[in-house]
Amino acid sequence: MAAPMIESTFKSFMCPIKELRLDKTLACGQSFRWKENIPGTWVGVLAGRVWKLKQNENEIFYTTHSKSIQQPTKIEKCPPTKKRRKLTKMGTTEQMTRTIEEKHICCENIGIEGDNELNILSDYLQLSVKLQDLYSQWSLNDPNFRDKSENFQGVRMLRQHPVENLFSFICSSNNHISRISSMVEKLCEHYGEKIIELDGQAYFAFPSISSLAGEGVEEKLRQLGFGYRAKYISSSARYLNENGGEDFLFSLREQPYEEAKQQLMKLNGVGAKVADCVCLMSMDKAEAIPVDTHVWQIAARDYIPKLKQSKSLTDNLYKEIGDHFRSLWGPYAGWAHSVLFTADLKKFKRESPDTKIKEKAKKKKVK
Repeated sequence: MAAPMIESTFKSFMCPIKELRLDKTLACGQSFRWKENIPGTWVGVLAGRVWKLKQNENEIFYTTHSKSIQQPTKIEKCPPTKKRRKLTKMGTTEQMTRTIEEKHICCENIGIEGDNELNILSDYLQLSVKLQDLYSQWSLNDPNFRDKSENFQGVRMLRQHPVENLFSFICSSNNHISRISSMVEKLCEHYGEKIIELDGQAYFAFPSISSLAGEGVEEKLRQLGFGYRAKYISSSARYLNENGGEDFLFSLREQPYEEAKQQLMKLNGVGAKVADCVCLMSMDKAEAIPVDTHVWQIAARDYIPKLKQSKSLTDNLYKEIGDHFRSLWGPYAGWAHSVLFTADLKKFKRESPDTKIKEKAKKKKVK
């Protein structure tokens, strides 16, 4: 017998769509657990709850479901924010200083004392960062960013739980978003705790490190189609289990970027790109630039033409690309990189006005 449909009562807060686009931010390959089950409504698991999110031009609406009354979830220390950050404008000697005040919230009514759900969501969406100010700064420094970002406003970085973020991106090796999503769900179904059945769908929490470090995990994951990634997941979980576990990962938030990256690269299956993804998406290292083949192509096409002559992405080229973008975009370079990465994804290119105009023109020529 199918589970009954559960009615949802949504709460809301003010948030301009230029500060957050759910359809871009939740589907651009940062997190792999959000699904648009109903057009415009996103469902995902966060902090032991099942969430539904939707929005209009000025508001975010949210509701949560869980199997019991949750104890208040610990909100980790917010990303370290310097009162003043210098961003360099390339091609001139001009130094532009932008003041980013701590607790400068981009949306109204965030962080209300006693509303734990709202605090969890605010932390996850990093609503303490005013995205439109960053877009303006990046656009001043970079005409290409200005042009490409016009139709991709509101793409912001999520602040994920390090355990989920790490093991999700171990699954990302030589993989695509839909298959990574499938693998992450398999991890949750087989090793995570069931939260609730909602609208006929069972939802599970992301597994703990200890559950992934258990006996027979590698063999089971191979049976589930994880291939060589099964060994990476099992061995990395065992390593973490023996070296501080979740607390060790959270401690990397307090370490400098390069130190955190090197510590992550000690894990089996974690190279420079995966380490940078984790640094950017869950370790508060906003300057981290994950460079994969896709980003390499963007850099070669729009920023560093000599890269077109390179046959492979060497360690030196990886560093050169990251350093170039950090010099160009400043302390939040990883956020800017994510906007261009999203704008270049095929599924979003098909939706852009320019692409639609070109497709119409091609059809006319065929006729």
